[in-house]
Amino acid sequence: MPKCSKQDILESIKVHDVKHIRLMFTDMLGIIKNVEVPVSKIDKVLNNEQMFDGSSIEGFVRIQEADMYLYPDLNTWLILPWEKLKEGTVARLICDVHRPDGTPFMGDPRYILKKQLKEMEKLGFSKFNVGVEPEFFLFRLDESKNPVLNFTDEGGYFDLAPIDASEDVRRDISLELQKLGFVIEASHHEVAYSQHEINFQFDNALEACDNIQTFKLVVKNVARRHGFHATFMPKPVSGINGSGMHTNTSLADFDGNNVFFDPNTKNKLSDTAQMFISGILSYAKEFCLITNPTVNSYKRLVPGYEAPCYVSWSEANRSTMIRIPASRGRSTRVEVRSVDPTANPYLAMAVILSAGLEGIKHKLEVKPVEKNLFSLDETQRHALGVSNLPSNLHDAIEAFAGSTLMRSVIGTHLAEKLIEAKNKEWDSYRISVSEWEIKQYLGKY
Repeated sequence: MPKCSKQDILESIKVHDVKHIRLMFTDMLGIIKNVEVPVSKIDKVLNNEQMFDGSSIEGFVRIQEADMYLYPDLNTWLILPWEKLKEGTVARLICDVHRPDGTPFMGDPRYILKKQLKEMEKLGFSKFNVGVEPEFFLFRLDESKNPVLNFTDEGGYFDLAPIDASEDVRRDISLELQKLGFVIEASHHEVAYSQHEINFQFDNALEACDNIQTFKLVVKNVARRHGFHATFMPKPVSGINGSGMHTNTSLADFDGNNVFFDPNTKNKLSDTAQMFISGILSYAKEFCLITNPTVNSYKRLVPGYEAPCYVSWSEANRSTMIRIPASRGRSTRVEVRSVDPTANPYLAMAVILSAGLEGIKHKLEVKPVEKNLFSLDETQRHALGVSNLPSNLHDAIEAFAGSTLMRSVIGTHLAEKLIEAKNKEWDSYRISVSEWEIKQYLGKY
């Protein structure tokens, strides 16, 4: 992302006739929030003087600690072309959250990632590069403009029009993203009806997470323009593939070299890469609540739909949680396939990075598995040293709650807030009566 100064922003306001500015930040659950101010308040914004009430934001402060400040990251300045005004335009800045005394708020997800990136630098790495593959569904809207589970097309993997009737929507999303400076790698129809994927160029972790949040906004706004609803829900329809957000990661040293590549090994993976992988797998169950944070997340992590549910890695085996794509050299990367798009990206990258760094610090070793794990029974998988990811949100909460590492990464404040919120979510789901139960039992008993 290009560097941006206060003067650059003031000039951009004049050139683009900006009338309103959205000051965006992300809550604990990964939901984008914003305070909108008129452009007349730009000096106040640029001087870090914009206040908001943090007590109403999920995972933020208590009612007696309500006052918080938004410190804009000037490099995130963007004109939002889909925000149509009769006069002028709307721009945005992504902000960090600070306390009244000027210190960073420890529960701000963006700050938590920044803190982990500093820990990474202490170990001799300059960058944590991240590239994601976010999938989403498009559904129709009813007469009241509410989303319904009606497909917008009957396309399959890599299909094109007329079978892929949503091709124009996907193309418009890509064009809108390019206007904002995204470098689009590829876009295509996914396996399930009405399911899509658009990939954009990797970036340093912080910028990558900012891009994920921007990407979601663009997808939803362009879909609505076409009369559709876009959802990043992991498993909106049973019996078909769910939506993941495969996360490709690599580390660079201070000379810019990809430290996961070693031309002198058989598979051209460095010891650092293999220890990083081992760290992720060693803590996978503990961070699953972050990377797969909803009840619905665990409807995706089941055998039969290409989503991983076993803690393992392989160079090519797509039944494992971690895969190593074939590219080598600067493109050598570790693909974490379990992550889904409901994850708070800042927290997800922070915990994945922390787990990988633990693997490097302690020289952990988890051997790869090249067998198709979906074809093996539990006894055979156990013999290979392969365990399961949590099978539901309750199990993920338990694994997270017992993790010393997760608490050290996201902090006690946010850890307790997250456990509390997710226990409420699980209890609400647990005591609800589903349509499946009505069909199964109402007439029988």
